Amino acid sequence: MEEMEEELKCPVCGSFYREPIILPCSHNLCQACARNILVQTPESESPQSRRASGSAVSDYDYLDLDKMSLYSEADSGYGSYGGFASAPTTPCQKSPNGVRVFPPAAPPPPAALAPPPPPRNACLTCPQCHRSLVLDERGLRGFPRNRLLEGVIDRYQQGRAAALRCQLCEKAPKEAAVMCEQCDVFYCDPCRLRCHPPRGPLAKHRLVPPAQGRVSRRLSPRKISTCTDHELENHSMYCVQCKSPVCYQCLEEGKHSSHEVKALGAMWKLHKSQLSQALNGLSDRAKEAKEFLVQLRNMVQQIQENSVEFEACLVAQCDALIDALNRRKAQLLSRVNKEHEHKLKVVRDQISHCTVKLRQTTGLMEYCLEVIKENDPSGFLQISDALIRRVHLTEDQWGKGTLTPRMTTDFDLNLDNAPLLQSIHQLDFVQMKVSSPVPAPPILQLEECCTHNNSATLSWKQPPLSTVQVEGYILELDDGNGGQFREVYVGKETMCTVDGLHFNSTYSARVKAFNKTGVSPYSKTLVLQTSEGFVLYKGKLICFH
Repeated sequence: MEEMEEELKCPVCGSFYREPIILPCSHNLCQACARNILVQTPESESPQSRRASGSAVSDYDYLDLDKMSLYSEADSGYGSYGGFASAPTTPCQKSPNGVRVFPPAAPPPPAALAPPPPPRNACLTCPQCHRSLVLDERGLRGFPRNRLLEGVIDRYQQGRAAALRCQLCEKAPKEAAVMCEQCDVFYCDPCRLRCHPPRGPLAKHRLVPPAQGRVSRRLSPRKISTCTDHELENHSMYCVQCKSPVCYQCLEEGKHSSHEVKALGAMWKLHKSQLSQALNGLSDRAKEAKEFLVQLRNMVQQIQENSVEFEACLVAQCDALIDALNRRKAQLLSRVNKEHEHKLKVVRDQISHCTVKLRQTTGLMEYCLEVIKENDPSGFLQISDALIRRVHLTEDQWGKGTLTPRMTTDFDLNLDNAPLLQSIHQLDFVQMKVSSPVPAPPILQLEECCTHNNSATLSWKQPPLSTVQVEGYILELDDGNGGQFREVYVGKETMCTVDGLHFNSTYSARVKAFNKTGVSPYSKTLVLQTSEGFVLYKGKLICFH
């Protein structure tokens, strides 16, 4: 549960979300934090006029206005959004997370003393993805409230709370023993006997354990989320085009009237199922990561043991030689220690990187599991698309290379003690043959690949920048009907002609390289079409297929 805490904290204030709202980019913000980072922009001032007049851009000076990604009405369904705003005249502050926060503007002068202000729009920039948008006349009320996230935070905080205490103890409250569901009060045993005796009307009250009482309190019905455009209407349908819950009034007279809509409950179940399926894949990656961390920690121990063993062999060999070897021995030990430290550093760095990644993955998984527990379809659908994308993106980040050790545990060094005494001063490590990496996938040369009648000639080469030694190639073809591939050539040549193919058939060919270390991935698949077949029958050419 602790890993999930990062998902529950506002990127501006660094605390748990309070009254969170959902931005069009699917990120969340505390309502108060969103109000603090608003920037007022004159409607008549365009980005071109700002550049022409030399006025400053927003105090988010780390963003380039020309590179800013802006929302459009087709992107989100929340309304049209404009460019970035000019800098406020008031100084900005920084939150604990480094996000700049603009203090609220000073109260305007009385209307009798000040001229009417020019029309202004409020500009809000998401502190996570740095996308800016211009609010409409509703302001922050135009963003939906993330009540589902509030419920998750409430459960998380209650789960971390200390043991429940008696509510009737006068001085130091004792730990509660029971809770009365009718009185909604926690009692310790002495207070229960004194204040809640099991007789009279109190005899019909139901006493439950404190933990069960806390759950019943927690599961009290939460306020149903309402439409941001029509505050008196509850969400009843789901707009497929805008990917947001809508009410019946939105369908009758709002901007969703011509959009495709589906039942809210059906889409809720569908998105829950999609999120659950995505979590299954991510859960498998997390399990592999845990096993991989165990493997890396074992590698540290293995490197330590191999280092000790290697040093012992080195000292024994050097001591067997006369005093002339002692000066050289120190240099050789130094090289071994450097190799030792290098291996440890690489493995420990990989452990650190994988641990951080696993922590983030576990936090996202726990947060998604808590989201799935919610019974608010509208609130769930407001964030389900973003969560599903995040889960798939996190799963893709656990690629093959991420769970592969970057360092071996063996010390590929060997000391040759056969030379004579006069060669002692030239004694050095004889490095063992380092196992070369796996070759890169070969490249099929399309300009040299061709077919003639029922034979096909294929040519390939290694990538131009590849320096890995290749011992041979394996060429594979399918059966001409999309079936399984089979080996048709194994050797060192980079060109091969295959005879005996079927006429008028489509074959798929691929090639891979190999050396002592292993086999490379396959090249791109090449599709070949053989010629139509002709035979001479009774003096006539007959084409057959």
